[in-house]
Amino acid sequence: MGIVRRKERDCTTEYTTFYTKSDIELLAEVSEAYFHPNGKALKEVLRDMYHIYGDERFDRLSRLSVSRLYDFRKTTTYQNAVLTYTKTRPVAVNIGERKKPYPEGKPGYLRVDSVHQEDLDKEKGVYHIHLVDEVTQWDVQLACEGISEQFLLPILEEALSLFPFEIVNFHSDNGSEYINKTVAKLLEKLRISQTKSRSRRTNDQALVECKNASTVRTVYGKIHIPKQHADRINEFNRDHLNPFNNFHRKCAFPTETVDTRGKIKKVYKDYHTPVEKLLLILGWKQFLKQDVTVASLRHKQTAKSHFDVAKEMQKARMALFNSFKK
Repeated sequence: MGIVRRKERDCTTEYTTFYTKSDIELLAEVSEAYFHPNGKALKEVLRDMYHIYGDERFDRLSRLSVSRLYDFRKTTTYQNAVLTYTKTRPVAVNIGERKKPYPEGKPGYLRVDSVHQEDLDKEKGVYHIHLVDEVTQWDVQLACEGISEQFLLPILEEALSLFPFEIVNFHSDNGSEYINKTVAKLLEKLRISQTKSRSRRTNDQALVECKNASTVRTVYGKIHIPKQHADRINEFNRDHLNPFNNFHRKCAFPTETVDTRGKIKKVYKDYHTPVEKLLLILGWKQFLKQDVTVASLRHKQTAKSHFDVAKEMQKARMALFNSFKK
């Protein structure tokens, strides 16, 4: 029988170092001068320094890959060479709490969004400010010429006043039109808490996004409407669209069931108008504003039939669109 012997390798592989310590220090110097840009931008600077400006010190660095560049940024040589270096940090805005509100069956928890009515030939269209209550689906729409403070703030304040119940929470996405000090000051004055959508949680704004399609786009479409028509649109919204949506338009309300796997399933069997849903809430009268009476709500609910109000709304809508053409 043969004998198994351990074979010694004749030689060991030696890896030569291509980039020197001086190269890494030069890389740090250039990065410092450019306020530490991203790797691709810095790579282009290194390439130009050799190929365009003929600086021989950048011979090796001109061939540096982006991934290797980031490897060098982690080395002790690089970090000792730079004076200040910090990783890019996301902008932190401390306005509004990033969480999903839980109304627990109580009205006054609003979902808010803006809908833009398209641009045409670099001319801005009107903006719809859309607020929907999470529990009752009470729907308020108003329009403004722009989403800057000058146009948005008075419209937003009026929209909040059109709800018959006290507002507890104001929830929006992270757009700057709502996440700013001016809106925060208004909500603080009205004693309304402010929250904003969470990252990678698209369902946080699902209700108002669905309503954007069913109650904004259905009425106004996606055509360009010049911003100077905002006042006419608001007149139509106050007199026709908002009353129709809240007193005469049926909405689907989910019934939640839990299956054997613990997954929550929503079944839509119940259809009510927002005012009917409000009247079904236990102790609903305690949530009303001081200037809103039970009699006024019931009068608006029963003064005209659903069909009559719908026909009046459509007639007023046609007149509104004809005024756009003129």
